Amino acid sequence: MKLDDNQKQAVTQWISAGAKLSEIQSRLAAEFGLKLTYMEARFLVDDLKLTPKDAERPKVVEPPAPTKPLAPAPEALGEIPVADEVLPPVSKVSVTVDQITRPGAIVSGKVNFSDGQLADWYLDQTGRLGLVPKQAGYKPSAADVQAFQLALQQEVAKLGY
Repeated sequence: MKLDDNQKQAVTQWISAGAKLSEIQSRLAAEFGLKLTYMEARFLVDDLKLTPKDAERPKVVEPPAPTKPLAPAPEALGEIPVADEVLPPVSKVSVTVDQITRPGAIVSGKVNFSDGQLADWYLDQTGRLGLVPKQAGYKPSAADVQAFQLALQQEVAKLGY
């Protein structure tokens, strides 16, 4: 489609003002009586060597990091921390990674929960975590699920995923 200089200048102004292709298509029809398909409008903008501006993404403001209350170190008060306070609790949940991954999964393995129940786990291509207990209807406790997720994260990190 051939446009005169006035029409080309108008399209250039619309693009610089941030108009999208659908807006340009509509304005050409309304102001100049030129009915173009979306693809024709796209080719027109390309022929004019113009590039529509992408919509500006809203900036995400992250909340400030929580700060610890200022308190003197236990050693300064003459207190020595007990070993249980320093070390994280030991979990009875164990996670293993399969040598041969399940079909349809990125990574898979087995988990042994603190109550002795076993389950297979897998991470599929969309990033969903699946859990298949050996005993039908078994649901691990919330603490076991949390321990499983932490152990799984450590095992997967070892593999470089």
